[in-house]
Amino acid sequence: MSNAPEKAKSWRSRRLSELGSSIFAEVAAWKRAAAAGGVDMIDLGIGSPDQPPAEAVREALAAAALRKDTYAYPATKSGMPFKEAAAAWMKFRFGVEADPSDEIVTLLGSQDGLAHLAMAICDPGDAALLPDPGYPIYSASLALAGVEPILMPLRAENGYMPDLEAIDNETWRRAKFILVNYPNNPLSAVADLAFFEKLLAKAREHGVLVVHDLAYSEMGFDGSEPPSILQVQGAKGQAVEFHSMSKSFNMAGCRLGFLVGNSEAVGALRELKANIDYGAFDPVQEAAIVALNEAMSNPAYERAGELYERRRDAFVDALHAEGWKVDKPSATMFVWARLPDMTWDLGQPWTSRTISQEMLKTTGVVVVPGEAFGVEGQGYVRIALVESEERLLEAAARIGRFIRGEHVIK
Repeated sequence: MSNAPEKAKSWRSRRLSELGSSIFAEVAAWKRAAAAGGVDMIDLGIGSPDQPPAEAVREALAAAALRKDTYAYPATKSGMPFKEAAAAWMKFRFGVEADPSDEIVTLLGSQDGLAHLAMAICDPGDAALLPDPGYPIYSASLALAGVEPILMPLRAENGYMPDLEAIDNETWRRAKFILVNYPNNPLSAVADLAFFEKLLAKAREHGVLVVHDLAYSEMGFDGSEPPSILQVQGAKGQAVEFHSMSKSFNMAGCRLGFLVGNSEAVGALRELKANIDYGAFDPVQEAAIVALNEAMSNPAYERAGELYERRRDAFVDALHAEGWKVDKPSATMFVWARLPDMTWDLGQPWTSRTISQEMLKTTGVVVVPGEAFGVEGQGYVRIALVESEERLLEAAARIGRFIRGEHVIK
């Protein structure tokens, strides 16, 4: 009898290799190396708000956390107060009526819902239409659910909108849902109601659910107020929409959001979620209610977009002065920048990845290569406006010296 040991089994599933972008792991490694070398980093990589929630929100969270009655499973309560506040906010902000009982489900952040929706509404072997570039959880959620992604290229010449007419009838027939995201991460493009009307008409023709990610609804610039797809008459028969407390209300660490719209799709996600978690911590929900009420009742309330618009203007103008002519975004907390014309030779082709890595190494400024969001992102980088204006101006100055080959960090 052989005493040779059995071949070790792998305790890592193959699907993990399909989740997210390996480039994010690379960027994290670049940052660790820079930090170990004592580099003064200006991290414009991850879109995490650098401001706290309003004081009243923090006070509500603290007070609720001190109460003895807030530590039961959230699922033992109805969760209705937050959903009622979310419904009131949908009415206030978009003029959209939503039944909090049947048309809203509370989530541990919108990413939680995006990660699980395909499991709730699709079967393995189904297909879904996704944007390219797109936020990585879109494709990762399909990998988890065994759903085939069909990518829609989003390009500058088409205003970063999907060409709906280029999608043939057979593809529409195969798709279970189509996912769009406006204002868009990473592209910062904004859609209007005319686009949503056209999209809904196409989807209705082929029986396809429309999923809209509206995480950046309160980050429109130049006086714009990004619309909800649910403002289109009859949209709830064909669409659902994700909302988040993270970016609009500076509550990213609290992990709270909601899905609103078509009752069947919302109910499917609610049913799946009931088997996965017990809901959001009640003090977080209470704090979120305060945040929503503040937005609805305080005439002096400053929407998140106002801060990022000021930062956009300062940073983009500074980049222009340094010789990098990037487009001014219309919304979000990101600049989607076509690669600059480099005046020095790296010894290998300049790509989104090589520029991002070399920029961090030589200047300490962190950006994300565009290809982290899909094939169509090659030739771009995403820059997050998540530092003070002073630090953003310093970042622009460092980037300018980088473009000219004047390395700031030796």
